[in-house]
Amino acid sequence: MTSTAELIARKSNSVARGVGTRGIYAARAENAELWDAEGRRFIDFAAGIAVNNTGHRHPRVMAAVAEQAQAFTHTCFHVAPYESYIRLAERLNAATPGDFAKKTMLVTTGAEAVENAVKMARAFTGRSGVISFSGAFHGRTLLGMALTGKVAPYKKGFGAMPPEILHAPFPNAFHGVSEAEALGQLERLLASSVDPERVAAIIIEPVQGEGGFTIAPVSFLRALRTICDRHGIVLIGDEVQAGMARTGRMFGFDHAGVAPDLVTMAKGLAGGFPLSAVTGRAAIVDAPDPGGIGGTYAGNPLAVAAANAVLDVIAEERLCDRAAEIGEVIRARLTQIAARQGMECIGEVRGLGAMNAFELVTDRATNAPDAALAGAIVAEAEARGLILLSCGTRYNVIRLLPPLTIPMAQLDEALDIIEASIEAATMRQAA
Repeated sequence: MTSTAELIARKSNSVARGVGTRGIYAARAENAELWDAEGRRFIDFAAGIAVNNTGHRHPRVMAAVAEQAQAFTHTCFHVAPYESYIRLAERLNAATPGDFAKKTMLVTTGAEAVENAVKMARAFTGRSGVISFSGAFHGRTLLGMALTGKVAPYKKGFGAMPPEILHAPFPNAFHGVSEAEALGQLERLLASSVDPERVAAIIIEPVQGEGGFTIAPVSFLRALRTICDRHGIVLIGDEVQAGMARTGRMFGFDHAGVAPDLVTMAKGLAGGFPLSAVTGRAAIVDAPDPGGIGGTYAGNPLAVAAANAVLDVIAEERLCDRAAEIGEVIRARLTQIAARQGMECIGEVRGLGAMNAFELVTDRATNAPDAALAGAIVAEAEARGLILLSCGTRYNVIRLLPPLTIPMAQLDEALDIIEASIEAATMRQAA
């Protein structure tokens, strides 16, 4: 058996330094559990960063991929297309918000989906400007990191960003940015910094991922829809992390009753296989000329088979309802912990469905961030057998992303570990 120490040394000698990793080297995984190279068992509250919504190796997904592998693994859809891609496009057209004619393209990563959505918006409008929001995360490509509203580590050291990308404030009452202020600054941006007739798209996550699991108010999303309609701007809903039943609805925008013109999705779409999609108004998706969008691996047959199976699992196992149930349990427990004496380090508990987080502060009077405590809690939880992730523009938020198929007993076990980890980390900090 290869030890973790050996793997860390080999990784240090052979893998790019900029590829950030943790000290858990996976050997196998099943549903909500993962075992490392030395046989240690973990409950997985990262789910591959919201990828394994249907759990590790869901039997339906694995069977679909195995069946497809017996037929063919790659032809390139541009060269020899296949029915499963078309079927998935039809299903995504039906599943995404909005009662209008839609079309879909498949690619491989969330960043690719975002870039192609922007290309579609630019081709359709004949404009080039794009507005995104503070705290946003839209990928690590050059355009993706330009759209991203967080400097370190995503933009730091990478030079000039592409032009005509602007950022507006994301409403965040906990950080002192009201919805009214955010809308006012967006309107001022359109009045003073960029002509609305040069703006092709506004892109927003209904729940920010890297930004700290901050939820866009329903009224804010509706106001964005009104602004976009007024100026002929394409509204792009980035559902890469919030989509595929994670928030208790199929898509985060469903909570607001708002239909973006384009929806980007990835992560939970294919149950652990690399696949992403852009779905939206047919006229916008069709704006690029043939050959203008796509890619060699775009819509890989194995990943497409997995995605069709994931959609079946979400429907048959009622994973939207399960996400809502999981979220209620998590938020109730975290709120109970935060109310205890000595737990003033928890400044806020927030979430939508099974996309939940708690923010660590030095004190509740100022809400000053405590990034060191967040890191200590993540490390303590890992030592106790639970995988957690941090996030937030101030690096002080811990996000909880269990698979939507997690057994309730394991959910309770994980919450016990979280409570014990907070206690241990705060006691060490106070000592």
